[in-house]
Amino acid sequence: MATSSSTSSRILLIVGGLVVVGLVVGFAAWSMGALGGGEDGTRVEVAEAERRTITQVVTAFGRAQPETEVTISPDVSGEIVELTVREGDKVKKGQLLTRLRPDNYIAEVERARAEVSQARATLSERRADSLQARQQFDRQKTLHEKGVVSDADFETAQSTYQQSVARLEAARYQVESAEARLQDAREQLEKTRIYAPMDGTVSKLNVEAGERVVGTTQMQGTEMMNIARLDQMELEVDVNENDVVNVALDDTAAIEVDAYPERSFRGSVTEIANSARVSGEGTQDQVTNFPVKIRVLDPHNVDARTVATNGSGVTRQEVPTGPEAPPNLRPGMSGTVDIFTQTLADVVSVPIQAVTVRDFNALDRDGEEPEGLDRKEDLRRVVFVAEADTARMVEVETSISDDTHVAVTSGLDGGERVIIGPYSAVSRELSEGDRIRIQDDNGESSSVEFASN
Repeated sequence: MATSSSTSSRILLIVGGLVVVGLVVGFAAWSMGALGGGEDGTRVEVAEAERRTITQVVTAFGRAQPETEVTISPDVSGEIVELTVREGDKVKKGQLLTRLRPDNYIAEVERARAEVSQARATLSERRADSLQARQQFDRQKTLHEKGVVSDADFETAQSTYQQSVARLEAARYQVESAEARLQDAREQLEKTRIYAPMDGTVSKLNVEAGERVVGTTQMQGTEMMNIARLDQMELEVDVNENDVVNVALDDTAAIEVDAYPERSFRGSVTEIANSARVSGEGTQDQVTNFPVKIRVLDPHNVDARTVATNGSGVTRQEVPTGPEAPPNLRPGMSGTVDIFTQTLADVVSVPIQAVTVRDFNALDRDGEEPEGLDRKEDLRRVVFVAEADTARMVEVETSISDDTHVAVTSGLDGGERVIIGPYSAVSRELSEGDRIRIQDDNGESSSVEFASN
């Protein structure tokens, strides 16, 4: 009797264990959507379509450079005998920068001056010859009229006089030519002294005293130094061909220079190139960019004590005002520029990932499409709106976007709950009328129903 009771208890324990295991497995399967709840629909994430300000931004990278920079090259060749500046020195317009050895050019001036003296002496001689020939011609003319001399003698005197006049005219031209050579020699001598063409800073110095430099008379000369206005810097950035169409002159910009990671500077578009820079042409890596220049509007490269109120005229508030202490921007510094191309205020917007594309021609067809039949696609932008436990597909028209949201110009009124994830569901799987389960912030499915708009 005791044995029978023990066997029954063992059987009850085994059955109870199996029931418990079955309940646990069933609950786990239900939680994972394998049973029961899995038929309730696709798990999705939602966000509210809300009104906000959208600013379209074009981001580009480039380097700082002065707005005005002049390369100094000598007009004449020679040895540098005096160099009065060093890199980084501030100079004034007309200040002596360097001097080349003038010996050869002084000799040229003296030679040209001697040629002028010789030409003038020749002119005086030709003038005397012409006067004598004129007197002889006048006497022969008088005697010829009286019939004293023959026609041959008269014609000889006339010819001699005309030749003397021509030689006198040639001597005058020789004097002018010699004087022009003298003037040119003096100018060449003057060019051995090189002066600053404007106020600025010696941003680059490529030569030292004692070096020989080549002038620009017949070929590209030696680039001796650069003078730049460092108090007005700009960034030249490369903007992709797909984005440059959105950029316009005077667009505001935010500039971040790598050397000043904690600062943001205001900028303005001053120049957009018409010709592209193409890299990797003819390959799969071909990139077409357009240079765009961005002027730095905040004070820089000046003594902080002299900084006055910035009158840049920027009224839009996309770019925050930087710190008062002006930075020291140097040519060649790299930076990032965010160009604010367009702003829409109080516009219905949704997260970018909520907008997808569907082929409406495929949606309108029932059954399978016959093989070999060419079908033209009708791609349109849509969003899926969560209405209770159902996804409703809404065709929308979009406008500009920022980093996170896109403006919706038609199709939504604001306040709708749009489906933003998962990506595979939004981009491919969801269809009109599909059942959905909305996932809350804790990753759990919510059965709360949302009123449709």
